Amino acid sequence: MSKKYEGLAHDIIAKLGGKKNITEGYHCQTRLRFKVIDESKIDIEGLESLAGVTKYIFNAGVHQVVIGTHVKEVFEEIEKNLEIDPNKQVQSEKNGPLTAIIDFVAGTFQPVIPALSGAGMVKAVLALLMVFQVISPESQTYYLLNMFADGVFFFLPIILAFTEAQKLRCNPILAASVAAMMMHPNWGALVTAGDPVRFFEIIPFTLATYTGSVIPILLVIFVQSYVEKFLNRVIPKFVELVFVPMLTFLVMGTLAFSVLGPIGGILGGYLASFFTFLSVNASWVPAVLIGGFLPIMVMFGLHNGVAPLGVMQMAELGYDSIFGPGCVCSNIAQATASAVVAFRTKDKKMRQLATSGSITAYMGITEPTLYGVNLPKKYPLISAMIGGGLGGLYAGLTNTHRFATGSSGLPAILLYIGDDTMRFFWNIVIALLISAASTAVLTYILSFKFEKEELIPEIPEMKEVILEDTLMISPIRGQVIPLSEVQDEAFTSEALGKGFDIDPIEGKVVAPFDGKVVAIFPTKHAIGLVSETGVEVLIHVGLNTVELNGKYFEAFVEADEAVKKGQPILTFDLEKIRAAGYVTQVPIVVTNTPQYSSIETISVGQTDCNQDILAVRV
Repeated sequence: MSKKYEGLAHDIIAKLGGKKNITEGYHCQTRLRFKVIDESKIDIEGLESLAGVTKYIFNAGVHQVVIGTHVKEVFEEIEKNLEIDPNKQVQSEKNGPLTAIIDFVAGTFQPVIPALSGAGMVKAVLALLMVFQVISPESQTYYLLNMFADGVFFFLPIILAFTEAQKLRCNPILAASVAAMMMHPNWGALVTAGDPVRFFEIIPFTLATYTGSVIPILLVIFVQSYVEKFLNRVIPKFVELVFVPMLTFLVMGTLAFSVLGPIGGILGGYLASFFTFLSVNASWVPAVLIGGFLPIMVMFGLHNGVAPLGVMQMAELGYDSIFGPGCVCSNIAQATASAVVAFRTKDKKMRQLATSGSITAYMGITEPTLYGVNLPKKYPLISAMIGGGLGGLYAGLTNTHRFATGSSGLPAILLYIGDDTMRFFWNIVIALLISAASTAVLTYILSFKFEKEELIPEIPEMKEVILEDTLMISPIRGQVIPLSEVQDEAFTSEALGKGFDIDPIEGKVVAPFDGKVVAIFPTKHAIGLVSETGVEVLIHVGLNTVELNGKYFEAFVEADEAVKKGQPILTFDLEKIRAAGYVTQVPIVVTNTPQYSSIETISVGQTDCNQDILAVRV
């Protein structure tokens, strides 16, 4: 087990109020998920400022920390330090009915996703082998591969029973056992025979099969959670090991075959009719809504309540047109928007984030690029939503559907091969091309308006100035830190020159020497000065603060204006800039560093504006 993320894990736990504040912790494909005792102890700003954390989200009673595709490794380090006490009481606000339903559905279906994805890709491989006539339907290889893929779907009720029981905090083994009763071959034989079945010659059991179904088992285990908790409460502890399982099987077996299973079957039939109605009369609606609004659904956690509809449709009809087509169109649109940002931005850090985010998004994982690129910049998100909706519209109008659940990235196109035809495959390819092309064009056009190029002011060379040794005072009050700790590669690499950084405690900048202003950026976040002795200095307030477009900044000088040491030249609202999510480090560098033999920071720790801080020697 790698200790690469040990420090990050420790910091995340601390920002969540410490390990004693955490009652539950788990993860999905990209996010850490926690429940806590006291929400007021969570340091949200501190969490989001951690290197390695993309975003903090609170949804459906769960505190989510977006990490990315390496979330499993981070959680392994976190899990070692958690002290989960099931008796802890969570002092959070009560969730509304919709939130509770989404939380239940997500908790039940999310753990099943890896198995469904694996089975779906096996089906895709099988479809390819059939299309290219590598195997025939009569071969044993076809028979066995089909078995590999269908096992998950055939025994889906048992798997869902287990995960639902975990969510409802009842015994998952007992739940899976009840599901196994409903799928027992002997029951299948009774259904096939078609003769009436009566339990103790009194209670009628409805003849219905439950293999591959969803609604019946969800209903059965929901009731079982209450039955089991009641039995645990009334049966003495010294005999509960025997009598609780026995009575659970007797009660739930009877209810499952006589009442709950049949009711679930009827509800499943209505659901199948609804899916069929959509496919015939309004096939474009789900794909357009999912394709266009999936990023918003992800932000609010609503996708967790919608995605299982695709699983249910597949269980009832054998294909998914509700969630899959719109989802893959949306993901490809987001990936494309991020790729265009990587091409257009001049910010090296943003380019790196957008490049890596687009790659993972093309593979179906969009959270890193959604929260790290598209949402903060806004215009790529708008473009992606339009592009995803357009691609979804084509997929819907052509009634495109997938034959297995799985990844919602480029590999997912293989899931659209089925029914002995390539029609759905080519339709989803066209839909994705529409999504990618329209998103790319929109993002590129909008980038000319919204993509601000953060230029470092060029300081012209001073002519007829004899360079001299110079002492600079600190232009800002705060904590002196080395450039190596600045969260921007352009400064840490000293590519812009040697110098130092200040973590400010107030929002006032003064002239560090006698000289003049040679450049001030229109957004006022950066200012270039030159001393009477020839030292050229850049003061850069905050990182990526160019995006504020001058908001929270006020300049008191203009280019070519003379300044005196200690004269106020710029103010900024420190707290509001931090609240807006920006790092407020202030790098101060000598941009004509090569002209000097040494540049030495002579002050450490806390510094004031009248204190010598940098010695520049010829």
